[in-house]
Amino acid sequence: MNKSLFIIISLFSVFFACKTIEEKSSPMDTSLYNEPFRPQFHFSPEANWMNDPNGMVYLDGEYHLFYQYYPDSTVWGPMHWGHAISTDLVHWENLPIAIYPDKNGWIFSGSAVIDHNNTSGLGSDQNPAMIAIFTYHEPVGEKEGRNDFQTQGIAYSLDKGRSWTVYEKNPVLKNPGIKDFRDPKVMWHEDKEGNGRWIMSLAVLDKIDFYSTPNLLEWTFESDFNPEWAAYGGVWECPDLFSLTAADGTKKWILFVSINPGGPQGGSATQYFVGNFDGKTFTTESTETLWLDYGADNYAGVTWSNVPESDGRTLFIGWMSNWQYGQIVPTHPWRSAMTIPRKLELVKINDEYLVASRPVKEIEKLRKESKTVSGSSFELENELVELELSPNQSDFKINISNDKGEKLIVEKSSQELKIDRTQSGKIDFSPEFPAVHTAPLNGIRVEKVRLFIDRSSIEIFINDGELIMTDLVFPTSPYSKIKLEGFSENNSLHYLSGIW
Repeated sequence: MNKSLFIIISLFSVFFACKTIEEKSSPMDTSLYNEPFRPQFHFSPEANWMNDPNGMVYLDGEYHLFYQYYPDSTVWGPMHWGHAISTDLVHWENLPIAIYPDKNGWIFSGSAVIDHNNTSGLGSDQNPAMIAIFTYHEPVGEKEGRNDFQTQGIAYSLDKGRSWTVYEKNPVLKNPGIKDFRDPKVMWHEDKEGNGRWIMSLAVLDKIDFYSTPNLLEWTFESDFNPEWAAYGGVWECPDLFSLTAADGTKKWILFVSINPGGPQGGSATQYFVGNFDGKTFTTESTETLWLDYGADNYAGVTWSNVPESDGRTLFIGWMSNWQYGQIVPTHPWRSAMTIPRKLELVKINDEYLVASRPVKEIEKLRKESKTVSGSSFELENELVELELSPNQSDFKINISNDKGEKLIVEKSSQELKIDRTQSGKIDFSPEFPAVHTAPLNGIRVEKVRLFIDRSSIEIFINDGELIMTDLVFPTSPYSKIKLEGFSENNSLHYLSGIW
């Protein structure tokens, strides 16, 4: 689709954005969720294009998942915010589009918060506003070659995200003249004296800028971050700043930065930094690039805000794809899914504090049958599988195959973990797709392998999420056989139910 048509669509959408959207949620069309390659226990939109998760926020028993969405095609186009909710992070209900393009531009990535103290004045003490902070991408300015076509805007909801009003004085943060100026992730931060304000992490070409505000409406630049040794293979995107506390009581601040291209497998990936944040400046203790996930297909993920202290978890979800081939994967009428939701934890490995990612406990709700499997090979009775395996040798191999001879190999040799998807099924849609992906174990002793197989993905968690690999696969018939080498005789097999 050419840019002129994009602009027409954008201008036409102004009508929809200039009023509050008050559609009611529609029931899930379950007939859409049984196509070839359709994920069964991962979130995917009913139809059309989806990429980055946006605006994840918890409120009154509901986890909100917004996402980059183009409702008119299965490839990227003028961005909207799609919307879904869940009460358990596993089963999802699709809601109408939340935020449409308007006169300021298309709606790129961002975040959402609950303004409990009504700092913005857009809600009340009795009914705090849910506020979305997002990037406007103005396509006319981009076409004209300007460098100020991305700005930050807000919208607010007073009915738990069901309808949205665009702030009439947008943008709230104008562009100082930088082409890439986007993806605001906002958090509430309090100093040691209990004084609080909002902090925005913003991706600015090849660095992260931090801004502050007392009210979400007027922003002040604080500092930037871009250590010379970090990964700079592509533009920096989708930052997230939050703190984690390890089991020994040590607290660290974590900064996520997604990068495209330049990931460890080529294309898209998320690097992270461990350090400290004083309310103005982030400083890192890291001295080398750390990757959240060593697979090819976990990108642009960020954390939920407003998770209750009684829960205490830091919850994450990512876009399960890669910009190398995300627009041409063989799926229809939708494209893209999200990863399994994950709990992030700070762990100490070899005297270094690192981020571990673990499947949320709610995923166990999907176990419909559990059994112990003995021996080195067995057949699968269900295409939706969770395996818990215990290695009894330093090296091991998992061969996952179907009756068509398609196979997916997971292998540990020496200090590397590998996923070989070169014969995994349909691979001819992109030269970058058939590949052997490797991850360094960096001294991690593998004591447990937890593996999730959906219709078009595999997610591997080593130990308790100390190392993760997420890859897409497209077998033309379900994987039905498992062959193990280097594992104990008895392992746990869980057949999972779909979430639709």
